[in-house]
Order: sequence, then structure tokens, then C-alpha cells
Amino acid sequence: MSLVSAAGLGLVGPGGPTPVDPSRRGPDELRTLAEEAARDLEGAPALEIARWAAQTFGDRFCVTSSMADAVLAHLVSRVAPGVDVVFLDTGLHFPETLRVRDEVARTLPVNVRSIRPRLTVGQQDGQYGPRLFNKSPDDCCQLRKVEPLERALSGYDAWAAGLRRDESPTRANTPVVTFDARRGKVKVNPIAAWSQGDVDAYIARWNVPVNELFKQGYGSIGCWPCTRRTKAGEDPRAGRWAMFEKTECGLHV
Repeated sequence: MSLVSAAGLGLVGPGGPTPVDPSRRGPDELRTLAEEAARDLEGAPALEIARWAAQTFGDRFCVTSSMADAVLAHLVSRVAPGVDVVFLDTGLHFPETLRVRDEVARTLPVNVRSIRPRLTVGQQDGQYGPRLFNKSPDDCCQLRKVEPLERALSGYDAWAAGLRRDESPTRANTPVVTFDARRGKVKVNPIAAWSQGDVDAYIARWNVPVNELFKQGYGSIGCWPCTRRTKAGEDPRAGRWAMFEKTECGLHV
């Protein structure tokens, strides 16, 4: 049984359910939009995919970023200046990751929103025991990433993520647009078809902020307790939760 319960996450606030926004699209309409866009935009340039999302959803569209680099935030800002960029501040990030976040907020025309878990790391240790990430990484991710994202996305109909098909076998079939049935929102993956070479070329052309840890042998960067350097021949995400049979934090399902 999971150590974390829905009640413990505070998924229902003390004031009851959030009132429904009458301007918000319903799930059936969002699903139809996503299905049509997935067909129409497959093979389209990343900027065109981002422009479709920005024009379709307006201020009910945001970008999520782990701040491994600022490629997605920069790309979307070109068609939607001032767009909200959601960063999940888990309290367990490398200092290098926080430096990228701060540089993005300082230099790009975006609105960075740092979303924190309901519990500090110390409070989590007191409630669930120390080093939950070692005992139950799924529960730790639920508390420090998944639930904060649910809160962060509550005011949006669509969100963009930087998933790429070449990152790992589990992401090989990532669509450019999909309907996230669990959250009832449209998920947009503008750079799904990009290779690492495409990312590197974009960073070089636009001088995009990038995490210094990549130069130190990290292929994918998450929270420091659950991230190691990758070895030659490993896929970029092999250094995430390397001691567990776990490949995703639960944000992308």
C-alpha cells in the first residue's frame, strides 16, 4: 500500500471543490481538439505546434519545464511572449538547476511560476520518515512533483512539455499533441520529433540557458538524490532512479 494517501496530499482543499470556470472548455471539446491537432500537426515544425497551442488556448496554456535547459520556454516565448512557465521546485534540485530557472526568469519574456510541494523536505521526513526517495521513490515523486503539478495546472486547459521520442524507449511514441484523460487537459509536445542534435543546434543558435551538469556527464537531470551520471552507451534517462525499476516520475503518463 502506498505511504501517501489522497487525503494526505490535500487534493481537496478545506473550502471544498474549486468553482467551475464557465469559460473553460469541457473535456469532450478538449479531446476533440487534441485528436484533430495530433493528426494535423504531426510532422509540423515545433514553432508551428507551439503557435497552434498559444492561439487555441491563450492564457489557459502554459509551459512546464524541469530547467534542464530553456529550449521549450524559449521556443514558446517566440509565439507567446509572457507565457507562464511552470517549474516544480521540489526542494531537492541541484543548485545548477535553480540557476537555470533564475536565468530564464531574468532573461526570457516569460512568467516563471515556481510551484512547491505542500510539505517541506523536513516536514515530509517527519511525516513519512527520512529519505523517502530511497524507500519509496514513487511516493516521493507523488508528494513533490505530481500533486504540485495538479495544483499548478488547475487554471489551464493545455500545457506544453519538452518530451522527445529519442530520450528513451518509453517515450518513443510520444505524440505532438494528445489528450491527458487523467487530468482532462490537452498536452502539447512541440519538440517530440527532435533529436539531441536538433536541441544542441537550437541552444547554439539562440544562446539558450542550459544546465551545467550536462558538461559533467549527466544525460538527464532531476532531483539530486535520484540522479546519477550516465555511462557510455546508455540512453539519456538511464541515470534517473538507477537503483529502482522506475523510469518516470509520474508527471508524464
